[in-house]
Amino acid sequence: MAMWSLLGERPAQMVAWESFGAGWVSDVVKQLKIDASEHIAPYGEIFDMTTLNYEHDVCFTWNGTTSGVCMRDGSAIPADRAGLTLCDATSAAFAVDLPWDKLDVTTFSWQKVLGGEAAHGVLILSPRAVARLETYTPAWPMPKIFRLTKGGKLIEGIFRGETINTPSMLCVEDYLFALDWAESLGGLSGLMARAQANAAAVWDFCDSRDWIENLAQDPATRSVTSVCLKFTDPRIQDPAGFAKAVAKRLEAEGAALDVGAYRDAPAGLRIWCGATVETADVLAMLPWLEWAYRCELDAE
Repeated sequence: MAMWSLLGERPAQMVAWESFGAGWVSDVVKQLKIDASEHIAPYGEIFDMTTLNYEHDVCFTWNGTTSGVCMRDGSAIPADRAGLTLCDATSAAFAVDLPWDKLDVTTFSWQKVLGGEAAHGVLILSPRAVARLETYTPAWPMPKIFRLTKGGKLIEGIFRGETINTPSMLCVEDYLFALDWAESLGGLSGLMARAQANAAAVWDFCDSRDWIENLAQDPATRSVTSVCLKFTDPRIQDPAGFAKAVAKRLEAEGAALDVGAYRDAPAGLRIWCGATVETADVLAMLPWLEWAYRCELDAE
């Protein structure tokens, strides 16, 4: 919705370091077909945001859910930028301290860190983004569900809770319940601390073993929510098959569910460490991970 409504007024720079970011690149380059450049980093790495031209619009994900690579902070984004920054913060919101003054358009969904109902998104606009909406009209037809303005003015009711379709109000109540839960844990700082503790448990496990390591090459860019790992034992002949077999063993034992790497990502594991996860459960799972690894290695 945001890209369709806002992009095209000036050139865009599309940044990606994992599959979901790559999806936004494809949408803009192949569907909107505007003046856009691609800036791609391979899995495990992150693009140098200081090299971008912030006279242009910049689109990026904050946390690479499928790569386990996360931006450190927003220091690379200038305060006096002319373009807009559009950030998909789905698996970062409520897990890291986002620099809101550097983000003009931010989207997230509360099913990630808050563990709520899926398939619902939140759109946060800066005054600069609102000004763009009220002064720029895209050249392409805009579906009704994507329209954020009427008569050249922001439809403010959308941001006050007025419905433009018929969503389930139970979903809204679910979000409010999730926020109450977050507040009971100490708010943002409490949620961040839980995610950091969960991720640190996995990192410490990997740091003390020579057969598994974080996919993120730079420890400073490790995600605290989607911790992605790769097996490094040279005896493993089929990395993809080995990782799938380990994940299958963990699931069969009830030790971990859905920990295989994303289908487009390098072979390995992806362990969710968001705030809904208890650190004690992560610690209980890790011996099972070592057991599954050794079982599969014996079967090689």
